[in-house]
Amino acid sequence: MLTGKRILVTGGTGSLGRVLVRRLMAGELGAPSEVIVFSRDEAKQHSMRLDYQHLAVATDEVLYGEGGRLSFRLGDVSDFASIAHALRGAQVVFHAAAMKQVPACEYQPFQAVTTNVLGADNIVRAIREHRLEVETVVGATTDKACKPVNVMGMTKALQERIFACANLDDGPTRFVTARYGNVLASRGSVIPLFHEQIRRGGPLTLTTDEMTRFLLSLDDAVDTVFAALRDARPGETYVPRVPAVRLGDLAKALIGDRNVAVRLTGVRPGEKTHEILVSEEESARTLVRGEHFAIGPILPELRRDEAGDVEFHGLEYSSADSLIDLPAVAELLRSNGLRIEDAPEFHV
Repeated sequence: MLTGKRILVTGGTGSLGRVLVRRLMAGELGAPSEVIVFSRDEAKQHSMRLDYQHLAVATDEVLYGEGGRLSFRLGDVSDFASIAHALRGAQVVFHAAAMKQVPACEYQPFQAVTTNVLGADNIVRAIREHRLEVETVVGATTDKACKPVNVMGMTKALQERIFACANLDDGPTRFVTARYGNVLASRGSVIPLFHEQIRRGGPLTLTTDEMTRFLLSLDDAVDTVFAALRDARPGETYVPRVPAVRLGDLAKALIGDRNVAVRLTGVRPGEKTHEILVSEEESARTLVRGEHFAIGPILPELRRDEAGDVEFHGLEYSSADSLIDLPAVAELLRSNGLRIEDAPEFHV
């Protein structure tokens, strides 16, 4: 479905963005005519450019030469002019640019607003004001947007609503979102931190033993994004079926038989003990569609009557209710190459 399309990936140098770009370039959904990586970090763009050209040393040609199916554009989604320019000619947009670390958002809330809220609105505004012929925008969001209690979740919840509301415009663009949980070993996540602490001999710092989280791989997250691209109707949010783990079990599985102490630090500002992917309010308009859940839009103008299985019947989809046991946690780490003996060195 992407054959011959020009694709823009905002936040394309991030953890999700890099895997998304790799799979787009592999032609999984067809061979695009061009994939444009849009981000504000020139160092990450340069590293990614070298990776794709299989070079270890920079040359002027690598630094400044563009062309081919993969190109890079420096810019910030909070800057209307730069994102509007990047959108020109794009037919499909994957919006993965985000300020996503919970404590950073708590201490710098307006920065989270400018990136997560204004950035999304700038995409909608540019498409509308410049009458761009964008076919689909898929926004990547998070379980923290569901019944949010922290700034990161609040801003991502607003991003979901901005994209849903954009479907009311009389235009050709379909706006949908993909909501998922914690991504295994993504930049700034807990597993790289635990690896580093274990390698140093401890202590391993844990907020609470009973905290639970949905966990999925980067490829699982991209699967959800691709499912939303293929099948989501305007304003819908796609949610994956994923396991949840107790962080105490995650720590035990990583430590194994090593003599590493665990130190409880308490819940950080803005953190929940359990995360939710579908709320009670959303459950009434959530259907099973293939391997994913499709949450219908809150706006009645966008809803369509559809026969299908309602999964939750007034219940929420919570990480507290979907837990796997310790052996299954160990297998999850093993299957994703994230045991301490298998994992690469992380830098935190």
